[in-house]
Amino acid sequence: MHVSIVGAGVIGVTTAYYLSRQGHQVSVFDSKSTTGAGTSFANGGQLSYTFSDALASPGFVKAIPGLLAHRDIGARIRFSPRFLRWGLLFLAQCTRQRSDANTLATFRAALRSAELMHALRDHTGIEFDHKCAGKLVLLFSEQQVRNARRGIALKSGLGSDNALLSYEETVDIEPAIREFVHKPLAAVYSPGDEVGDAHRFCEAMRQWLEANTDTQFHLGRPVDRIDDDKGRVRGVTVAGERHAADAVVLCAGAHSPALAPSLKLPIEPMRGYSLTLPPGPAPPSVSVTVLDRHFVFSRLGDRMRIAGFADFRGYHAGNIADRVADLKTTAQQVGPLAADYDADTGPGWSDLRPMTPDSQPCIGATAVNGLFTNTGHGMLGWTLACVSGERLAQTITADV
Repeated sequence: MHVSIVGAGVIGVTTAYYLSRQGHQVSVFDSKSTTGAGTSFANGGQLSYTFSDALASPGFVKAIPGLLAHRDIGARIRFSPRFLRWGLLFLAQCTRQRSDANTLATFRAALRSAELMHALRDHTGIEFDHKCAGKLVLLFSEQQVRNARRGIALKSGLGSDNALLSYEETVDIEPAIREFVHKPLAAVYSPGDEVGDAHRFCEAMRQWLEANTDTQFHLGRPVDRIDDDKGRVRGVTVAGERHAADAVVLCAGAHSPALAPSLKLPIEPMRGYSLTLPPGPAPPSVSVTVLDRHFVFSRLGDRMRIAGFADFRGYHAGNIADRVADLKTTAQQVGPLAADYDADTGPGWSDLRPMTPDSQPCIGATAVNGLFTNTGHGMLGWTLACVSGERLAQTITADV
């Protein structure tokens, strides 16, 4: 088949890879001039295979009053009818039973994604600052410790290598945390979690796919619409020109609903931010998540990536510079020696994560014959990219 993919981020390029391995001809379209230039460009870099819990949970409900009162620096909300509809669906997933089921589904998918990422690296030989760095999730309250203990027990026996560590055990693994201003009570350690530069991955995969498979990239070419005739996909229209295809895969992240409004995809955009700085005098080498401040430190080669926050403001960007400054200040307050905060590295970065109420991506066939989706990965697109691409390719091949 000739398959067109809309979106050239980590989901789009991995989908292209697995489709090409099934023998399909692939065309990838993106409005950006390079691959991985949207949500994938400067994300947190974490391949969070074993700490990938669903966002909707009973604990999240308890945090809502603080969010509404703007007491949480890491989150901002703008209410709209669309957000309220999505929010009600999200709250329905906050029961213990549904939260556990969603967490376990994501965890199983993430473990498979880790296997596939290792196989992809062996097969292609690409480089993207990949490292099995391990991850520490710092816990600053007794409630966070109790939640972490329960989460570890939930995934025990299913391949999880997570462990709950004391402060002393935490700094034995990552001495740089001794230099943090506030000492955590404990931490969840995931020794098998990894880091990698998603943008470099996308560019390396584009080069490999163009050189080794029947895959073409059409960059700087925004898709006007997905074309269908009597319930059957015929291709995509770009700048008024029809590009025929036997199937179309929507991998456009938070922008997917606008390209296929009839599908009513349950996706709400959540804006995140990042800055990339030189390492400071005491940079962590292990990836670090500061849970109560909603940000991460990730060492990517000779760079320190600081990323996080969760703003539900619709598609409106707002004042990105102010939020990046908030992120920088927050990170400096926590880890003043982790990065060179005085370095002039530009204005920082921001983009939208495609959130679903249950943290499960929308992968598979749709009501329109020949139209498939691979979108809605929230904060875990980088983590779940390989397994999502494999599942989508299997679905399309089975549909032939």
